[in-house]
Amino acid sequence: MDYTFAEKALARAAGLSHAVAGQVVDAKPDVALSHDNTAAIARIFRAIGLERVAIPDRMCVTLDHAVPAPTPKHAQNHAEVRAFVAEQGITNFFEVGRGICHQVLSEEALVLPGQLILGADSHTPHYGWLGAFGTGVGRTEMAAIWATGELWLRVPETMKVVVKGELGRGVTSKDLCLHLIGQLGADGGLYQSIEFSGDGIERMSLASRMVIPNMMAEFGAKNAYLPPDEAVIDFLAERRAKRLNAESRIQKLESKISDQKSEIKDLALYPDADAVYASTHVIDAASIELKIACPHTVDNVRPLREVRGTRVDQAFIGTCTNGRLEDLKAAAEIVQGKRVAHGTRLLVIPASSQVYADAMQAGYIQTLLEAGAVIGTPGCGPCMGNHMGVLAPGEVCISSANRNFKGRMGQPDAEIYLASPAIVAASAIAGVIADPREIAQ
Repeated sequence: MDYTFAEKALARAAGLSHAVAGQVVDAKPDVALSHDNTAAIARIFRAIGLERVAIPDRMCVTLDHAVPAPTPKHAQNHAEVRAFVAEQGITNFFEVGRGICHQVLSEEALVLPGQLILGADSHTPHYGWLGAFGTGVGRTEMAAIWATGELWLRVPETMKVVVKGELGRGVTSKDLCLHLIGQLGADGGLYQSIEFSGDGIERMSLASRMVIPNMMAEFGAKNAYLPPDEAVIDFLAERRAKRLNAESRIQKLESKISDQKSEIKDLALYPDADAVYASTHVIDAASIELKIACPHTVDNVRPLREVRGTRVDQAFIGTCTNGRLEDLKAAAEIVQGKRVAHGTRLLVIPASSQVYADAMQAGYIQTLLEAGAVIGTPGCGPCMGNHMGVLAPGEVCISSANRNFKGRMGQPDAEIYLASPAIVAASAIAGVIADPREIAQ
């Protein structure tokens, strides 16, 4: 019998020879992720009557959702997280300013192909770009994972999405995702594993691939998966080798990279040729237009040409979806030599401190500042409506984030449009939703 990626990954995590869609398994995650919500989970954990977590070596904790702390309440929460991490001996802890959990764990190569990562964050499917099975869980479920080191999961059915050809000029993986969600609806992938494949995926940069499984959380997906190729394996091997080299200099770095590549390849899982899929969708990449998700749902997708000219008060580039170096480069190229429109503000928040440093070295930050952009501390920023750019009643924001429901950015009487970073940057310059291909001319 042939199996999908999800069937293989959850069978491995459960210590089974095989598993099939619909089966319930007791799975042991390779990584258990939490962020600012760690303090709240700890209170649930202690309410059970427990004091010590069972898997400190498999836990990763970041402070990223409200950083730096915008209120005394948030500051107290952070203090509780720091105390818990120290008490439990959790070494994979990332402080304020390091960046958004999904970007940081990717950069640190803490998640590998074929592994299971359970995160107390709804965008944990993000790790599918590495060929891993990532899925979000609730706080109570995470407390149970801390207590036992495992959690029961139902093996999802799988949707296959084949992307053929090459995206057109100015069209990005964000447009691809909005196209798919717009076609099938925000619940089109509900509790399914979404397997992406095709030469259209292979042509994409790693940063572009990261967008896809992240956005599948808005498709209702349990997880999403992109097959890990040599580019992914090289990315992970180099980063893991450098981390190990910093700890021990017994071997040469080149030797460690080679060793890591071998280990990572052994972990990688790929679906079988005759695996059974709930549905299959073939997308011609060249046919995709620039897309916008209009208020107030992510599946309210329209071609850019239909909404261009819409007034914009705020333009926001960042988040775990589109806050990487590639995104900041695209924005900098568009605003080069121009100024943000009067009455419009441009917020740029790098997804991590590494992205920030790389963008500074490349000159992108300087270019954005000269255009009138405001640069924020690496983290989630205004995406969840905490601080660093919440909206006023009646304001319109165009964002590179992943959600646009009412109140998402702190104000239910505001409107949020979702688009690629290039469209966001172009709109900031024009003061209205604009085509980046025209602004860049």
